[in-house]
Amino acid sequence: MNASKVTTLPEAIGTHVHDGATVALEGFGHLIPFAAAHEIIRQGRRNLTVCRMTPDLLTDQLLAAECVGKLVASFFASGSAGSLYEIRRRVEQHDPEPLEVEEYSHYGMYCRYEAGAKRLPFYPLLSYVGSDLPELNPRIRAVESPYGEGKVYVVPPLNPDVTVIHAQRADESGNVQMWGITGAQQQAAYAASRVIVTVEEVVAPEVIRADPNRTLIPAHAVDAIVPVPGGAHPSYAQGCYDRDSAFYREWTPISKDKEAVRAWIKEWIHGTVDHADYLDRIGAERWAGLQVADAPSGEVSYGRRKS
Repeated sequence: MNASKVTTLPEAIGTHVHDGATVALEGFGHLIPFAAAHEIIRQGRRNLTVCRMTPDLLTDQLLAAECVGKLVASFFASGSAGSLYEIRRRVEQHDPEPLEVEEYSHYGMYCRYEAGAKRLPFYPLLSYVGSDLPELNPRIRAVESPYGEGKVYVVPPLNPDVTVIHAQRADESGNVQMWGITGAQQQAAYAASRVIVTVEEVVAPEVIRADPNRTLIPAHAVDAIVPVPGGAHPSYAQGCYDRDSAFYREWTPISKDKEAVRAWIKEWIHGTVDHADYLDRIGAERWAGLQVADAPSGEVSYGRRKS
């Protein structure tokens, strides 16, 4: 029997996320680890290098809370609901100070995680041909193909100190299952030195064994499992609750106002004890409106030897 890796969110963040760390917070529009990011803010972490495909309003919040020293990212957007004005103030106006940004394409970020997971020195890709990004980011480099087919671009590996993700379920040993849209969570986990996974629920090992192909991240790659129902809000968890699109729309006017952002951080993060308290303040009616009906997706037989 493997030892339980189940812990609390304050304990997981306090143990594994330290000032100055490189932290990947992944989830591609889906299963975004908002609860974990809020706990990072509550604990006052500073000078983090945050790595994220699509730095959405989660990154806006971390920046406003003064947690971020550098951003490694691709495709800056608030879930197609508006601009990210806290990021824009930092990049365009250096307000309150400049933000160091290392920008890639989505695929470039994915390739960095892939190289990191496989402990490769770099990863080749063709998608930067004709792009201005190599001129803006000196870490994107062109090399001659060893097979005589001209130049290819390469990106360096990305090996976070900590990767944080959210998933639908895991067992207490740390076997993590997720379904729906998955981004680079598996690669980001294998690339990291430590992995924290918040989950909607902790289930019995036999539940995991009954559907083993959904185990995207096995126990040996995971350091902490944290049960946090609703931990992806305002993003969504397929099969559990829907995306709070209204929240994304509401963020735009908040983000536009520098003081409003900080007031929101004070009230909704520092002013809450934990994520359960945060959801209570969201309100039962709003949360009920995000609940989803069951939609089972068939079943398969793995077979067993006949006796």
